[in-house]
Amino acid sequence: MPLVPKILSAVDANLTWESILEDSAELARGTLVGTIRGPARGLLAAERIVLNFLGRLSGIATLTKRYVDAVQGTRAQIYDTRKTTPGWRQLEKYAVRCGGGKNHREGLFDAILIKDNHLALGRQESEPFTPAEAVLRARAFLRQYYTELPVIQIEVDTLEQLREVLSTEPDIVLLDNMTPSQIAEAYRIRNSVNPKVLLEASGGITLATIRSVAETGVERISVGALTHSAVSLDFGLDWNTP
Repeated sequence: MPLVPKILSAVDANLTWESILEDSAELARGTLVGTIRGPARGLLAAERIVLNFLGRLSGIATLTKRYVDAVQGTRAQIYDTRKTTPGWRQLEKYAVRCGGGKNHREGLFDAILIKDNHLALGRQESEPFTPAEAVLRARAFLRQYYTELPVIQIEVDTLEQLREVLSTEPDIVLLDNMTPSQIAEAYRIRNSVNPKVLLEASGGITLATIRSVAETGVERISVGALTHSAVSLDFGLDWNTP
């Protein structure tokens, strides 16, 4: 909702916006969400811009709410990813929050995520390093610049890698493309070795499968589809004659 008056003022300073609903409000088909008043030329020029923003962002919020509802009663919380529309990241992550989801890192600057390509590079170096060593190197690097360290997360795709990295105490271990049975075993291993480390499941998780993933006990589930596959909500701008 806060975007609408900003768009209108950029198109025509004589356009005004009266919001009826607040962000995160649930609505049924046919619900009036707000009223625009002003010159017809400016109103028609702003129409598609306003509807595009409302439709796209409300679609993300709606899809996020479906995922959040699907894991109710479990420990799991739903997180987005950086798979956002160029130039829209902050808006789309705000829409995820409106749907009850949580934001993963904003960019490469606010958390460390050691991914498979980092580990592949490490195997190519003159002094190869293991996933556990990657966590230790990341922490040593950060201590040069931070008194309070950013989150350190590492992606693993095998239970053997999980066992290895738990001893180095990353904040989060991302379980990449594991089946629910593998995730359940990862949860058991984490609890027995280092219960302070959070587990995050990710990779190919859909509305049809997310409940089975959440019931394994993981604390976090990240879903790229929240932002890259959401269908826009169908908003319309209809003339209202007094």
